[in-house]
Amino acid sequence: MNERPKPPLPRQKQPMPGHTAAMQPKPDHGEHSYRGCGKLAGKKAIITGGDSGIGRAVALAFAREGADILVAYLDEHDDAKETQRLVEEAGRTAVLLAGDIGSPSHCRQVVDAALDNLGGVDILVNNAAHQATFKSLDDISDAEWELTFRVNIHAMFYLTKAAVPHMKPGSAIINTASINADTPNPTLLAYATTKGAIQNFTAGLAQLLAEKGIRANAVAPGPIWTPLIPSTMPEDAVEKFGKQVPMKRPGQPAELATAYVMLADPLSSYTSGATIAVTGGKPFL
Repeated sequence: MNERPKPPLPRQKQPMPGHTAAMQPKPDHGEHSYRGCGKLAGKKAIITGGDSGIGRAVALAFAREGADILVAYLDEHDDAKETQRLVEEAGRTAVLLAGDIGSPSHCRQVVDAALDNLGGVDILVNNAAHQATFKSLDDISDAEWELTFRVNIHAMFYLTKAAVPHMKPGSAIINTASINADTPNPTLLAYATTKGAIQNFTAGLAQLLAEKGIRANAVAPGPIWTPLIPSTMPEDAVEKFGKQVPMKRPGQPAELATAYVMLADPLSSYTSGATIAVTGGKPFL
């Protein structure tokens, strides 16, 4: 993959939560490379944060594998519409639902919308996340700490609790953790803490749901080129983003999609409680 962009990347800064169109270089979501073969034919999937980045790549791959998608996102309407276009271009249904997944009632609305518009829930991808960079513990406000946990942890619990009663044996839950769960970046203290909790939640959930025939797994990405990066990191960090891993570059969202497909695939019926690390060669212990 020598053609993948490597540092130094163009210095850039966006307001949170960031938008794909303003990124240089543009992320690759698999638009021209992903080829499906029906692994998820007829499945119904909820993907949070599916408007851009990893979520968009997963939505595209799932759709090309035959799944219908509900994309839950905050307020990035232009990005969400592009994801919808890609899913519909693959011949599948794409439902968009904007709102704050930090709200328990909205999480229940997400699941209800999937039941009403897709006819069920076979796959739940808890992918949406909030992160922010702080150089000092004193800079992290109470509100920031609580927001990070509300979006990254509480929403995952609310969505899972709402979805599980409607999931049949063979269904799958996939949670996006991070390499920060294993090697936390101190300037991402709140974010990294939640990612460790996500991995722990996933491991316990897999055991709790095994008798129901529902699998739960996590994906732990390394540095991935998404709108979250230029909107939450200083320009100098963006410029050298990904340089720290053995491959010396950031991963593209398209490079994670196959991990999510594998974990959603009914043929992966004995894989539960696992964390799949996609880290550009950096060990995940």
